[in-house]
Amino acid sequence: MKWQSVSIDEALRRLDTDAERGLSEEVAQRRLVEFGPNQLKAKKKAGMLVKFFKQFNDFMILMLLAAAAVSFSVSLMNGERDYADPIIILAIVILNAVLGLAQESKAEKSLEALKRMSAPMARVIREGKIKLVPAENLTVGDVLSLETGDCIPADARLLSSVNLKTDEAALTGESLSVSKDAKLISKDDAPIGDRKNMVYSGSLAAYGRGKAAVTAVGMDTEVGKIAGLLMAHEAPETPLQKKLEATGKTLGLAALGICAVIFVAGVLRNIPPFDMFMTSVSLAVAAIPEGLPAIVTIMLALGVQRMAKENAITRKLPAVESLGGATVICSDKTGTLTQNKMTVTEVQGNKELVLSYAALCCNSVLDTDGSIQGDPTENALVSAALDAGQNKLKLDREWKRIDELPFDSARKLMSTFHRNLNGETLSITKGAPEALLDRCTYYMDKTGPKPMTASKKAEIARANTKMADKALRVLAVAFTKADTRLREEGLTFTGLVGMMDPPREEVFEAVATCKEAGIKPVMITGDHVVTASAIARRIGIMSMGDRAITGRELSEMQPKAFEQAIDECSVFARVSPEHKMKIVKAFQKKGHVVAMTGDGVNDAPALKAADIGCAMGINGTDAAKEAADMVLTDDNFATIVKAVREGRGIYDNIRKAVHFLLSSNIGEIITIFISIFMGWQTPLLPIHLLWVNLVTDSLPAIALGMDPADPNIMKRKPRPNNSSLFSGGLWQRIVSEGLMIGALALLAFGIGAVHFDPPGSHMTATTMCFATLSMSQLFHAFNMRSEESIMKLDVFGNIYLVGALVIGIIMQVSVISVPSLSAIFKVAPLNRLQWLVVGMLCVMPIIVVELQKAANAIVDKRKVRLQARKA
Repeated sequence: MKWQSVSIDEALRRLDTDAERGLSEEVAQRRLVEFGPNQLKAKKKAGMLVKFFKQFNDFMILMLLAAAAVSFSVSLMNGERDYADPIIILAIVILNAVLGLAQESKAEKSLEALKRMSAPMARVIREGKIKLVPAENLTVGDVLSLETGDCIPADARLLSSVNLKTDEAALTGESLSVSKDAKLISKDDAPIGDRKNMVYSGSLAAYGRGKAAVTAVGMDTEVGKIAGLLMAHEAPETPLQKKLEATGKTLGLAALGICAVIFVAGVLRNIPPFDMFMTSVSLAVAAIPEGLPAIVTIMLALGVQRMAKENAITRKLPAVESLGGATVICSDKTGTLTQNKMTVTEVQGNKELVLSYAALCCNSVLDTDGSIQGDPTENALVSAALDAGQNKLKLDREWKRIDELPFDSARKLMSTFHRNLNGETLSITKGAPEALLDRCTYYMDKTGPKPMTASKKAEIARANTKMADKALRVLAVAFTKADTRLREEGLTFTGLVGMMDPPREEVFEAVATCKEAGIKPVMITGDHVVTASAIARRIGIMSMGDRAITGRELSEMQPKAFEQAIDECSVFARVSPEHKMKIVKAFQKKGHVVAMTGDGVNDAPALKAADIGCAMGINGTDAAKEAADMVLTDDNFATIVKAVREGRGIYDNIRKAVHFLLSSNIGEIITIFISIFMGWQTPLLPIHLLWVNLVTDSLPAIALGMDPADPNIMKRKPRPNNSSLFSGGLWQRIVSEGLMIGALALLAFGIGAVHFDPPGSHMTATTMCFATLSMSQLFHAFNMRSEESIMKLDVFGNIYLVGALVIGIIMQVSVISVPSLSAIFKVAPLNRLQWLVVGMLCVMPIIVVELQKAANAIVDKRKVRLQARKA
């Protein structure tokens, strides 16, 4: 039912209620059963145990658990009782699950937050008497009695209104209080912000009073529809989650396939099947980077801690990295890009006189502590007057108000009548310039009042237009020295006051940084298109050639036409929650990673639908905060730029860790694979593979996750949404470096076998191979820090990586040099010469990769020179 398009009498007839008596208690109870309580439904929540086990719903995690079980079984069957690796795997998996559960345990509180927005008690007329009843007991047809400051508990059609204004900012994004008029009849397709004869659940009666008949309760209200959207829409996986899931499946299947091939090859070479089975399983455990999920979780957790210090609280770990991949940031205007505070920015005329008269003609209350209570527009006038040295408290004492003619939408004026201690009277009128000018017969000049002329009126009208074009709300102020009564004719025009909800100071730089980083900022607001466009142009969101479209235009556009035009649009005005979701989805269909910032109830569905939702923490509603992945505690749009930088740095570090882990693991596979296919002695035992896996898959990878971000990281364009984690030739580098590490290990084995081992023994060769395979990977970790020469970096710029190197070397030397440990690992102590050979081979990865980087740099320079010549 389009209640905004029917008359008061028709609404009362259809609701079967009475404007003066309301419903009877009997009818109210019957309807309460029929329509249900005035509260929002909530999804059934999963228990903590279910949430915990959901953390294991990942292919790589399941593969690791299977590998741990097989490793345990092999150790048990072999009688070695060596359960270190399966225990380590289980510990890492459980740690990963606990960390994930700790971050996501607060999920889906949006509906509870929306419930808290509803007024707990409502003033209702029943059986001709005003009663206070629990808001949840309201029903369709109840007549509400509304006063200034009341939280509106249900959607309702106004029956009467006296200077009524409601604050619908949280629902529509409109920063100004909306004037309501019960007598108006709106169009069927009027957006919420233009339904002047309706009030809505979750909004606030900011001024005046009125009566309204309830038309919808609970899930049928506009807030309820938003709650329904939240219930129906599931949050998408983040790009990181998708990439890691795909990577885990690929790595797991590849490792199993390779190990199966090695097992068959070993059996064909007459190696005992059980020995080959042990080697294959150990190699499978070593090949799968079981530390990757925990390492990624730790990286993200560290990012969360850093962001918390920068006023951004992350509710879901992957959101930190995902924000780094954002290509579009959709931001609400009110309270996000702007201050959500009407402010006088321009005065035409004698400033002190104009503002003192404007302050006198206001109902806002200035407290002794400087705080101002009342309508946002009037608050702005009182604040500006105070800044100009005109204190309303003092003005009210000097000019006592005797009478008032309240503002109404027909006159578009408000007037007050004052008398001072000397008996002098003053009538002041403020309002729309076009309405006030026709009542003015004089205007104030520097020398005093002058007769109003046509040319002067035209001049004032031009000034009004010029200010309106700047997206200012313009009020005119006039007065007359009345004798005994309030008058609205024969006035003396005093001046114009322009005000706006100004942009945040830091937004200008933040928007510029976003554009430099290749991120498209988009304004999505319930405000008027002219105002939104002016603000967008001022802060840099809207550039030449960009479009601004309204929610109505959006509704009329065909989906394909909208998707084609989406990249040209920078401003969306007068939009509903459904429109916001449509906008986010359209950007996503074009391949964008969409971040949505917002603070109102109307933002919550889009926050959840977006790849990354960022809510404002101070002025944001609970619904927005709980629907979001990240909360900006200082409501500072610039904080999102820091979050993007942090996210990009984390993604880079994840690539570094993946690069290191896979190239190292490939080196281990190559060592076994080549030796078996060449018919050589197996250079390493299963326990050696598991030990190398322990030494290299933990501390160095975690240390890489703490590497400082590239200083120029925000000058790069965002990575494509469909780009692989291995894009940019990473796979080629991983494979080539893995071949190098495997070759170095086999070379160490060959040197040991030829030059140091007696005939028939390979103990020293195996030990040298074991040490080289492990420690070469530790040195190789330093190659990951930059795609440029590491000689340009501060060696101690990542002290954690240096520490990982030292600890890893101590661990490796210990298992070889300590007799009790060397016996367990079946290795022989090495002499100085042998250690020297091992040491030289271990630093070779740095030398080889540095030469590779130098060659790449030369090639890149030649390409640049060739392009310059062609240009």
